[in-house]
Amino acid sequence: MSNGVSTSTDKIIVDRSRSHRNKAVSKAVRQTRERLQTGHVGNFDRELIAMHISAMLQGASIMPVFVVIIAGLGIYFTRDIQIFTWAFLTLSAHAINMLLAKRAAKQEITSESARKWRRILILGQVLIGCCWAFFAIQGCATCEGQSFAAYKGAMLLAAVCVTAMSNFMLPRAVLFSFAPTVLALCFRVALTREPLDLGLMAIFVTAVVFFTFITDRLFQSNLKILSFQSEKDDLIVELEVAKSMSDEARRRAEEANLAKSRFLASMSHELRTPLNAILGFSEVMSAEVMGPLNNPTYKEYTGDIHRSGQHLLNLINEILDLSRIEAGKYDLSEEAISLLDIAEDCIGMVQLRARAKNISISQQFEPKLPSLWADEKSLRQVVLNLLSNAVKFTPQGGEICVKVGWTAGGGQYVSIKDNGPGIPEEEIPVVLSAFGQGSIAIKSAEQGTGLGLPIVQAILAKHDGQFILKSKLREGTEAIAILPAMRVLQSLPAVEDALTVGRKRKSFA
Repeated sequence: MSNGVSTSTDKIIVDRSRSHRNKAVSKAVRQTRERLQTGHVGNFDRELIAMHISAMLQGASIMPVFVVIIAGLGIYFTRDIQIFTWAFLTLSAHAINMLLAKRAAKQEITSESARKWRRILILGQVLIGCCWAFFAIQGCATCEGQSFAAYKGAMLLAAVCVTAMSNFMLPRAVLFSFAPTVLALCFRVALTREPLDLGLMAIFVTAVVFFTFITDRLFQSNLKILSFQSEKDDLIVELEVAKSMSDEARRRAEEANLAKSRFLASMSHELRTPLNAILGFSEVMSAEVMGPLNNPTYKEYTGDIHRSGQHLLNLINEILDLSRIEAGKYDLSEEAISLLDIAEDCIGMVQLRARAKNISISQQFEPKLPSLWADEKSLRQVVLNLLSNAVKFTPQGGEICVKVGWTAGGGQYVSIKDNGPGIPEEEIPVVLSAFGQGSIAIKSAEQGTGLGLPIVQAILAKHDGQFILKSKLREGTEAIAILPAMRVLQSLPAVEDALTVGRKRKSFA
């Protein structure tokens, strides 16, 4: 075996962590997002009518204040008390609308009654529109110039604005409210044929069309908001159901895991007791302690019994180790250890098997590596498992290279690389799972239990480390066990005694 220092290329080994995403969860989130973004607008008549009625009752004082302001300005401009007649009629129509809204609020609005109430409320708006039509055809004999026309036009435009903002959740409310006003202005233009009235009519019709468009857009926006709210509520319900199902499944899994642990603990005792007897008696028979075996075939059989029993005992131990790790009961007995010494000892343990297959094991160890704070037994199991796999799957006359050195992050690593048949890239997740075996292992005469690499990963995870498996078909496999920098014990300079320090100070003085 050749000992050497790892080259600078070993420094590229870093502590990488791969994020494993749950594809099912990602797909569900993506589908939900698409459904929210492209969800169709449903039928929300009941909700929209309820919102409109609530808005009417909350803003009940807006229209009376507005009418009083218009009446006050009208008296100021015209000095004609006839404007009070219009104000009385408008306030009466508004009161009728409020009574209808209160009556609707007291009833339970269903999807069928929503259409009826929409028609009733639109008729109420038409009634107010007739009052605005009466306001639009009024004239002023005492007014001079165009002051009254300007006043009337400004008030009508303000009325359109107030009505649009108060009724945007009632479709086409602006159009039906001011249709009588438009007809009244057309009638007045036909009678007077004055350009001022014609201009007022044109401006008012434009305002009605514009605010009808604006209220329709606002209505559609509210409809989409309700649709998204409904989608969100449905999603919350689905998540709650999924959470309850997940909690139930987790509870059952925990119960099953506890039952499995109890079963394994019980069976380990029941199986180990007879296995120890089988192994002991097979060793006694193979050594011919009680006398020679006359038939050499019997001696061969005792060897088969011992090997089979040892294989079964190793399998039980591996299953127990994995179950203890999964149950969180695998405790580390940490102390200061040397990764170099562990690697050398494990190489010596597999050297005999390697020589039997004419496999050479080379070493590339970085000198003077500081100690690690870790569990010696666990790390020895990690290195021995990786070396055993390398010897098992490396063909006759193959080569295995063992490297121990620094990582780029200041940690330490053990790399075991062979020139065996390799593992197909798509089978790497399989061999890293419990009881998973690749196609090469299945075809091989030396099949394992499929628990070695999962145990290696779990032990390294307990040490906050990482396991990396690199392999290419017909090019070999490299297994890298990484321990983080936090596990490295840096050496400190020796502390001088007080007498030596005192003498040094006196000499300097």
